[in-house]
Amino acid sequence: MNIAITGEGIISAIGTNKEEVLQSLLAHKSGIKEMQFLQSVHHELPVGEVALSNEQMKKRLGIPEKQLMSRTELMGILAIRQALEDAGIDLSAVSASNKKIVLVSGTTVGGMDLTEQSFNPLYEQFQSQQETKVEELAFLNHHDGGNCTQKIADYFRNESATGQSGFDELTTISTACSSAANAIMLGAKLLETGEADIVVAGGSEALSRFHLNGFNSLMILDKKRCRPFDATRAGLNLGEGAAFVVLESESAARHQGKTPHAYLTGYGNACDAYHQTASSENGEGAFLAMKEALNMAHIEPEDIQYVNAHGTGTPNNDQSESESLKRLFGKKMPWISSTKSFTGHTTSASGSIEAIICLLAMQHHFIPANLGWENQMENGIIPCTGIENVRLENVLCNSFGFGGNDSSLIFSTHPTEEETIQTKREPQQTASNIRILSTVEINSEEDLSDIRKYVKPLEARRMGKIMKSSLLSSLEALEKAGIATPDAIITGTTYGCLENSEKLLVQLKEEGEEMLKPTYFMQSTHNTIGSNIAIKTHCHGYNITYTQGEDSLDWAIRDAKMLLASGKAKTVLVGCHDESTPLLNQLRTQSGEKALPSIHSIAMVLSCGE
Repeated sequence: MNIAITGEGIISAIGTNKEEVLQSLLAHKSGIKEMQFLQSVHHELPVGEVALSNEQMKKRLGIPEKQLMSRTELMGILAIRQALEDAGIDLSAVSASNKKIVLVSGTTVGGMDLTEQSFNPLYEQFQSQQETKVEELAFLNHHDGGNCTQKIADYFRNESATGQSGFDELTTISTACSSAANAIMLGAKLLETGEADIVVAGGSEALSRFHLNGFNSLMILDKKRCRPFDATRAGLNLGEGAAFVVLESESAARHQGKTPHAYLTGYGNACDAYHQTASSENGEGAFLAMKEALNMAHIEPEDIQYVNAHGTGTPNNDQSESESLKRLFGKKMPWISSTKSFTGHTTSASGSIEAIICLLAMQHHFIPANLGWENQMENGIIPCTGIENVRLENVLCNSFGFGGNDSSLIFSTHPTEEETIQTKREPQQTASNIRILSTVEINSEEDLSDIRKYVKPLEARRMGKIMKSSLLSSLEALEKAGIATPDAIITGTTYGCLENSEKLLVQLKEEGEEMLKPTYFMQSTHNTIGSNIAIKTHCHGYNITYTQGEDSLDWAIRDAKMLLASGKAKTVLVGCHDESTPLLNQLRTQSGEKALPSIHSIAMVLSCGE
């Protein structure tokens, strides 16, 4: 099946729609400047903020000013509304036609901006054992990524006259800075397997003090505008924004009289399996992801005219990505640039924001500039500083996240020939051939003592309870199945590494925004769980994390079955891991919800074939 892109929507520091973003790119106009809306003491750190307040976005969307909405949700709604209009899609008409439309969003911090506003007084009340008013707990329904996606979907359901039309299904992917790229990949798979007729996929991420101070604790933020691939590069600038694309099969789009804007012809995800925040010297994960995308598109490296690099401006990333690009392309380098010096690093939204930048470059025949580059770094690539009047037929877009979660997308002006696909397609498996080889479940902290069978005592003492439970249940399940290294790791979680996230918020409250511990931030992202398992098992394969509340495990299993049925994996480690804290449980019970167990992990190994 050829996957057509029929609509795009974007909001970023360089524009609140496609036309504004295009004009900024052509004019080499960066959106990185001193923060305006984020309430932080770190005004020495420039950021790529969307130039709209929450109130202004609510006004554009017709949302009452007093209605609680996170910035992540507001930007996501704006971008999705643009994408649907661009594709000529009316949700009521889709519902009436019995077509299935699915929303897939990528985010990591979710509604952290609202959590920050509520956290300090709530934590003081918790310490003094005071009762919290119910209205003070409203942020809980916006906090995690799955909540954000649900609130975005609710807007489109409530917007219709009947209140019944909207997205038929939704899910959230949280793999740090590759989240939105992975959301687009999942959207394509849902179309290819017939589990959706239309998919709106992308990501949204807002700046927060949690976000800014977490990255600052790693000492990888630049006090000047970032300079990807430059010898003087000193770090990244954080940004925010949202972008979504509408994906449909080419045949369905043509049947409706639509002309596809471009095609998603290849994609790949791989895990570096090296370190939680650093990339390997040879860029193994990045190389594998790009190679897989090329193989899927049935093209050679020399068929790529332009690479939109991940290019964060950090010494480690740019060196590692340079090595992976040289391994793939050799001496025949295509044009390469990073556009993060325009938008800032929009983290979980970067994959979709940069995907739309790639589509704009293809449609308007230019190479986006790598702003700020002047001096070639040692053994580094030479990025493009901007070219116009070029023909782009195949473009590669890279998104690499913490934990070595590396993803690559290929966009093409023409679809892949169906005959070529048929001759090279992987052998398909049926659902009846997929079976569970082993299952291990952990329900209490008392069960965690066996972790020392697999890690040294010192390392065990440094691990939080969810890291212990997820690793122990996974390694036990693999051992029972007689497998050392699975082909893929797919994880589900609601709150992720909640304990470390809470510790970072407490430290922000008690110590302010200086000298925060990097350990808490390094182990706070949702995909820390799956990447840690990959590092321990040396698994370089597909690695995805779902965060959609009670549906997280179902989505993980569903993805595993699609992967196994495609023939791209023979064994998949699937897990769902969550932890709670006394503070969370107090807030939940006061809001009328059930307290959660201190720890719960389930891991299973799925396989296909005899």
